[in-house]
Amino acid sequence: MDSCSIFGGSSPPLSIVVFTKGGFGGKIRFLYFIYNMVTEFKQIGAGLATIALSGVGVGIGIIFGNLLDSVSRNPSIAKLLFNYAILGFALTEAIALFTIMIAFLLMA
Repeated sequence: MDSCSIFGGSSPPLSIVVFTKGGFGGKIRFLYFIYNMVTEFKQIGAGLATIALSGVGVGIGIIFGNLLDSVSRNPSIAKLLFNYAILGFALTEAIALFTIMIAFLLMA
């Protein structure tokens, strides 16, 4: 029996040689513990990567708040300002999509 067979045939994420009491079974248990720990850290990292989503919400609020302020000061250029606001919204929302992509890559 190969020591990596408990990992679905692939090698574990960390290759650690540990001398434990209990022989071969102790090493498998330790490597499985390390594998689980790496998986848990991936989940924590993916959760921390989503902190940028709060900045996206604040940015979108600032964009449209400033749009309303600008239109109330100069209503004649409302259409132009709305086009700029939609551009800013799209660029700000792209940050959210990149954040979600990074979180999914961390989980893979």
